[in-house]
Amino acid sequence: MDDFFYRKLKVYHLSKQMVADVYSLSKQFPPQENFGIISQLQRAAVSVPSNIAEGMGRLSDKERLHFIDIAIGSLHEVMCQLEIAELLGYITQDQLSDMEKSIRQILMMLIGLRNTIDKKIKSKQQG
Repeated sequence: MDDFFYRKLKVYHLSKQMVADVYSLSKQFPPQENFGIISQLQRAAVSVPSNIAEGMGRLSDKERLHFIDIAIGSLHEVMCQLEIAELLGYITQDQLSDMEKSIRQILMMLIGLRNTIDKKIKSKQQG
């Protein structure tokens, strides 16, 4: 038996790949950004799979929902940081577009997971 249910979620694996992609992209940023946008971008990216894992490890559906909401917010932060990186010339428009496709896919899956958990909470409240 796998005590780590989150490992069964495709969105968890896709978000880990997004982290690897963010780390790879950020290697081309200038060194003066090590404690600026690089740090902010990497922390936001790591937050996504981390909050999926933490949320799915919670016993309460309300707590799960809270952590999925945090993951969704962090994903939006990743997109914002990448847009800023493109504006500053650290990544190309093509690189931004590729990341946006991945981020949109993860976002849709997280919203689906959120909706499933939310419906479960509402059905418990009604029953």
